[in-house]
Amino acid sequence: MSKIGFDNDKYLKMQSEHIIERISGFDNKLYLELGGKLFDDFHASRVLPGFAPDSKIRMLMEMKDSAEIVIVISASDIEQSKVRGDLGITYDQDVLRLIDAFRGIGLLVDSVVISQYSGQAAVDTFKNNLQKLGLKVYIHYPIEGYPSNVPLIVSDEGFGKNEYIETTRPLVIVTAPGPGSGKMATCLSQLYHEYKRGIKAGYAKFETFPVWNLPLNHPVNLAYEAATADLNDVNMIDPFHLEAYGKTTVNYNRDVEVFPVLNAIFEKITGVSPYKSPTDMGVNMAGNCIFDDEACREASKQEIVRRYYQALVDRRISNGKDAPIYKIELLMKKAGIDPSIRQCIKASMDLAAETEQPAAAIELPDGRIVTGKTSALLGASSAAMLNALKALGGIADDLHLISPTIIEPIQDLKINHLGNHNPRLHMDEVLIALSICAVTDPTAEQAMKQIEKLKGSNAHSTVILSQVDINTYKKLGIHLTCEPKYQTKKLFHKK
Repeated sequence: MSKIGFDNDKYLKMQSEHIIERISGFDNKLYLELGGKLFDDFHASRVLPGFAPDSKIRMLMEMKDSAEIVIVISASDIEQSKVRGDLGITYDQDVLRLIDAFRGIGLLVDSVVISQYSGQAAVDTFKNNLQKLGLKVYIHYPIEGYPSNVPLIVSDEGFGKNEYIETTRPLVIVTAPGPGSGKMATCLSQLYHEYKRGIKAGYAKFETFPVWNLPLNHPVNLAYEAATADLNDVNMIDPFHLEAYGKTTVNYNRDVEVFPVLNAIFEKITGVSPYKSPTDMGVNMAGNCIFDDEACREASKQEIVRRYYQALVDRRISNGKDAPIYKIELLMKKAGIDPSIRQCIKASMDLAAETEQPAAAIELPDGRIVTGKTSALLGASSAAMLNALKALGGIADDLHLISPTIIEPIQDLKINHLGNHNPRLHMDEVLIALSICAVTDPTAEQAMKQIEKLKGSNAHSTVILSQVDINTYKKLGIHLTCEPKYQTKKLFHKK
């Protein structure tokens, strides 16, 4: 049975209050580096059941009159057309998407920083396009020896060469399409320019994970390591915090490694560093809002296994590296778990062995498991979804929710007119057909009413699925894993 373990309302209140308090500790000007995802933070919602995926945005909405957003993108990411794996769009396209999303909810954003600029032609084109759209674009340059060469960094030839970002609000949120964009350097550059102007601005960091006031090997923190296995992030005790306060807190290797240099930069800019440890720089309150630790532990263990299967699939799809897999295997040992904790895995594998065809299984939030097998009409995931809706709606298993007479014309359209080779209906096509049936069939209508109840379920497929089905699982809020193998032995597989 899925259980809530995180108080989202308490989190929104505490987080807003803490950031406001941090702003007041400086000259009413705070540059807040925002890590992780602002929109759709599904990792946090999976490991902290009760955490709303849009929590960060909702928190910012409560402060929108005092906040503005600056988006940073690296010139090299523009030049190389770097792509966001989760969205399939380039970083420069994502800048526009983020601006639209922020403005769509009433947040002020009209400034873009291009970091690490060295005269790239593609960057000049991007800059011109942004300016034609009415956006302010600021150029920041590479600094030789960054971040170690403090005398050069904190000088007119270092941060001083960067263009000063004109901001008007007390809280400046600095975010980016992805990691490595230059968010921290942008914040520090602004501090340099603000102090030159007599404004004693501050800097802070807002990242949800690792959770600083949970134990180092708490499953929530282990799940963060699993999620960043490809980046090789490592959680560790913050030695600076332990020395300064005698308290054990958790941070991660990159922040701990860079802190002495960062501290030196602070001292060079402001005369004295406001922080004694990397933990001091953070403003995250998530750890204070867990009210059912066991529920969060169990959810995080599920996430670690899910990340393990994702790493296996990634290796199969892209012939990727083994290192992330080995790392997550070690994390599973630390957590005292193995893949068998996902009950849907065994159920799907047993059905696949019985039918000698791809199979899928869904573990519903109440613990019941339903399965789906491959047929001439439906793929295994589509069948499993329909069976899940029957189970949730108390509908007899032998009833057809969608008549074959409706499915067959759709198959004809797919094969004979749209050029598809697979006649079986994908999950989204099944849902459309079911919604049409629901107009005249009370049983189909009853099944449609159960869709929201699928959220929080776990699912496993015995083969790698098409991107269409993967996206549908995501939209339904079902946490999917797949075996790292394709249904056919073809060399080329469409996503």
